[in-house]
Amino acid sequence: MATVGTNISREDVGLNGLQELTRRVSEMGEWFHNINLNGVLTAPHHFLGDFPSVKWKHIAPALPADLSGATVLDIGCNGGFHSIELKKRGASRVLGVDVDDRYLEQARFASQVLDLEIEFAKCSVYDVDSIPGQFDYVLFMGVFYHLRYPLFALDKVIKKVKGSLIFQTMVRGSLTSPELCEDYHFWNTEVFNHPDFPCMYFIEKNYSGDPTNWWIPNHGAMEGMLRSSGLKITAHPEQETWICAPSHVTKDDGNYILDHELAGTL
Repeated sequence: MATVGTNISREDVGLNGLQELTRRVSEMGEWFHNINLNGVLTAPHHFLGDFPSVKWKHIAPALPADLSGATVLDIGCNGGFHSIELKKRGASRVLGVDVDDRYLEQARFASQVLDLEIEFAKCSVYDVDSIPGQFDYVLFMGVFYHLRYPLFALDKVIKKVKGSLIFQTMVRGSLTSPELCEDYHFWNTEVFNHPDFPCMYFIEKNYSGDPTNWWIPNHGAMEGMLRSSGLKITAHPEQETWICAPSHVTKDDGNYILDHELAGTL
């Protein structure tokens, strides 16, 4: 991991007022997170509306209002909205990671303006298992469908979860989970024609103008993958978000599912 430097002074932001703050926000390029920075909105014209607040208002009640003493890892932190929200609840340590330098600069700027102590570092989701220790709350939101190797990434993320995983992904197709059998006969092909059967849609080119939208699951596929990675789903606060807890993420020998998969012993 490597931190991204930024030349921002809290004193300068405070003294120069809203006009200067607006200028600094604009200089940092387009924001994907609309954050209220003491009266200045970072993405007031977002195509999804007041995002991520429009989703967070459904997710927030499912998490403790008081996170005093808790540790948080925000994977794919973007402009820092979720890191900021959990730090406001009193989390003792919040670490946000992303691979995009612009997002990291925005997130660091936002936390400084709001006078919140949050760590931000450059780190790929495929390297999160190298971060020391585990975290009480791990956020993995808005990243899954941008990955060419999503389940591999999820199995790495799980290694960092001590308490709860807050997971969000784009979902398309069926929005309900089917009741599945333990096994199916080789010649049973009809089950795959059922609209609720778990599946992932592969986007070869672009979706919504974005070439990084690779795999988009339906509801059944996403819940199945969460369970197959050893997680128990504890809450489903909104259509695209699940809250999970480790259930059987390791085998009897204490090794994680991913370790066994890579060793050929799963």
